[in-house]
Amino acid sequence: VFPSLAQAQASVANEVYQELGQPSVFLFCPTEYCSSLCSPSPSQSCYLQTIGQELLPGIGVIWTGPKVVSQELSAELLEEVEAVLRRRPVIWDNLYANDYDCRRVFLGPYMGRAPGLMSRLHGLLLNPNCELQANFIPIHTLGTWFHSELGSCARPDRAGTRHPCQGSSGALGDSQGARDGSYSPQEALELALRDWVAEINQQALEPGK
Repeated sequence: VFPSLAQAQASVANEVYQELGQPSVFLFCPTEYCSSLCSPSPSQSCYLQTIGQELLPGIGVIWTGPKVVSQELSAELLEEVEAVLRRRPVIWDNLYANDYDCRRVFLGPYMGRAPGLMSRLHGLLLNPNCELQANFIPIHTLGTWFHSELGSCARPDRAGTRHPCQGSSGALGDSQGARDGSYSPQEALELALRDWVAEINQQALEPGK
């Protein structure tokens, strides 16, 4: 019935989306959902080109980055993905996921994401550790990163003009500190640890703990 897998998937997704009344949030996870799964590359993938052409514009497309578990996300990669999908991607971030190796727990700060990425994203989902309480630092530092991204959108330049968020060059997740209001993973980690210790101490005072 369909000449390709991509056209079949897009047709089914479009029909379901329309049948549900075109909801404001409707996400589609493509078979090629990261660069390492694309052949030969995201921009040259016939599969992604078809998805971008055929999928209705109101449908969000999930993307995990260069790999299934991506240590870094750059503005350049997201520009490439946006161009081929004809929409900004929804990042499904597996930075903290440990369902593939439950012997490991990831407790570090949210990092490796270039400043100014929000303008390239339609949304961001964080896939956490399987262990609930181990996600305090991941979620807390993600919140700090998010607020710094919002702040970078609102900060005026030297001429006093406010600009929309734009991708910027530089090291991913570096520790510039709060001097210029940019995100510092180390400072975010220290804030999260302080709040986590306070939360643990508060729970210890509760009856029956």
